[in-house]
Amino acid sequence: MKTVLVLGAGLVTRPLVRYLLDQPDLRVVVASRTVSKAEKLIDGHPQGEAKTLLVQEEDHLKDLISGSDLVISLVPWTYHPVVAKHCLELEKHLITTSYVKEAMQALDRQVKDKGLLFLNEIGLDPGIDHMSAMKIIHGVEERGGRIVSFFSYCGGLPAPEANTNPFGYKFSWSPRGVVLAGKNTGRYLKDGQEIDVRSEDLFAHTWTIEIEGVGELVAYPNRDSIPYIETYGLKDAHSMFRGTLRNPGWCKTWKKIVDLGLLDEEERTGWQGKTYADFTATFLKEPTGSLRSDLARQLELPEDSDVLDRFEWLGLLSDDPLPEETSSPLDILAGRLLEKMPYEEGERDMIILHHEFIAEYPDLPAREKITSTLVDFGIPNGDSAMSRTVSLPAAVAAKMVLHGEIKATGVHIPVLPEIYEPVLKELGELGITFKERTTKL
Repeated sequence: MKTVLVLGAGLVTRPLVRYLLDQPDLRVVVASRTVSKAEKLIDGHPQGEAKTLLVQEEDHLKDLISGSDLVISLVPWTYHPVVAKHCLELEKHLITTSYVKEAMQALDRQVKDKGLLFLNEIGLDPGIDHMSAMKIIHGVEERGGRIVSFFSYCGGLPAPEANTNPFGYKFSWSPRGVVLAGKNTGRYLKDGQEIDVRSEDLFAHTWTIEIEGVGELVAYPNRDSIPYIETYGLKDAHSMFRGTLRNPGWCKTWKKIVDLGLLDEEERTGWQGKTYADFTATFLKEPTGSLRSDLARQLELPEDSDVLDRFEWLGLLSDDPLPEETSSPLDILAGRLLEKMPYEEGERDMIILHHEFIAEYPDLPAREKITSTLVDFGIPNGDSAMSRTVSLPAAVAAKMVLHGEIKATGVHIPVLPEIYEPVLKELGELGITFKERTTKL
C-alpha cells in the first residue's frame, strides 16, 4: 500500500482526500495546522490518518515526508520550496496546484536525475485550463494546422439561483486571495501587439463575453499571458490572452475600490471604537461630512451610482463597528467581503472555463473557430465546484503517478500528452467535461 501525504486541509481539499481514500491501495495522511480539520476530512476512514503540522517545523515536516511515497502540497506556495527540498532529498514525488516559481523550476535537472516527478499547476486555473487547451492545440497540429489566436477565460461564480447579492459573487476560496488578485498587473498579445495593463487599471481593462447557457459576463486580464505562447508552443499566434470572468458590475466597482485605496496592505492601528464609515472616510481627500456625496465626487461618480449602492450594501458607509485588532485596509475589506458574501447552506457555486481558438490550415481557404467550454456546478450541501475542479486533477494525477500510469520525470506542468490525456479522461468520468464546437470563418 502506497502512502500519500496531503499538506493542508483548506476549502478545496475534501474531494481530493475522499478520492484518494476510495483507492483500495492508497493510504492517506492529512497534515494540517488545525488537526480537527484534517480529522474531519478523514472522517474515520481506516486508510486515513490526521496529523498536526506547522510547515515551519522542518524536522517534523521532513519526518512526515519520509513516511510517504508522494506528497501533495496544498499549503501556500511560499512553503513549496521547503517541501520540494525535502522531497528531493528523500526521493518522493511532489504535486502542487500552484504556479511554478523559479525556485521550483531550478530543481528540474536534480528531480530528473532521481527519477522523480514534481508536477505543478495541476488544479483548475492553472491546471484544467492547460490540459484542455493542449488537447485542442495538439489536435489542430496533428491535422496540419496552426493556432493563430487563443483567448482563455476562467471564473468561479455563484450558480444563477445563488446569485443573490449586488456584487454577483460569493466566496468559495480565500477572500484575501481574491482581494490580493485585484492588485495584479496584466499583459497579453492582441493582433501582434503586446498590451501592458497597470495594476491600477486592471478593472478598467475589460470586455463582455457571452457564455452559452450562462449569459453575459465581464472579462479582465489574468496576470501575464505572454509566457504561455512558449508554454503552449504557439509560435504562430498573433493573439494570446488569459482572463478572469465576473458578473456585470464587479469590475467597475472594484476599479473604484482600487482608486479609493482600499487595497493598501500596510497595517494600521487606531481602529478601536471606529465604524466602517469612519474607515471609509479616512480615504477621502476633501471630506465635507456627507460620506456618499464625498465618495461620489472623489470617485467621479453620480451620487445615485450603482457602484456606491454596492459600497453601501457592503456596509462601508455604515455605523457597524470595525474589528478592533490591528489590521490593514486590505484585510478589513477582505473580512467584510467574507462576512457579507458567504455561500448559504444548500447553495451551489459555478465554475466556467472557456477557450476560443482560431486555427489555420495550409490546404484550406477557411479558418476555424474552436470553442471549448466547461460549466460545472457545486453539489447542494456537498462539495463546491471550486473544490472539485481544483483538487480532483491533483488527486487523479497522484494516483496515476503511484500506479505508474504517468512516467514523466522532472519539474512539469500538465502540458504533455502523457499527463493530460489520462487525467482529462478520468475527470470526464467524474463529470468534469467540456463542450466543444467548431465553426468555419
